[in-house]
Amino acid sequence: MKVDRAKEIVASIYGVGKRRVKIDPAHIDEVEGALTKDDLRRLVEAGIIIIEQKRGYSRVRARKLRIKKKKGRRRGPGSRKGAPGARLDPKKAWMRKIRAIRRLLKRLREKGVIDRKTYRKLYRQAKGGHIRSKSHVMEIVEGR
Repeated sequence: MKVDRAKEIVASIYGVGKRRVKIDPAHIDEVEGALTKDDLRRLVEAGIIIIEQKRGYSRVRARKLRIKKKKGRRRGPGSRKGAPGARLDPKKAWMRKIRAIRRLLKRLREKGVIDRKTYRKLYRQAKGGHIRSKSHVMEIVEGR
């Protein structure tokens, strides 16, 4: 049997690529003398035909990238995929914003900066989406 054909058959038997099948140059005549798949299996067991270990992939670059991303790098507009709503759920964003505004309003009411009537009015404005942020609340309060 030709050496190339023997490599193909061994590769198909063991479910590997032809490039991973290596034949000991000192024993090429034995491989050429093999006639059946069983003969080839015996040669593999004897170590005349060697199946190389699968090559791995280096993770060095991936680890370096992960460290940079952990630091907050590589997150600019060019690296983003998906709509803003896909990256941060709009409901969660709203909850985060409204809770911050409501906490601020309660603190202002407790300190006496705003009275109950003003608190209620601002609370409803926040609920209605009129108030954009905590700084917007402060602008409204200081403008009064």
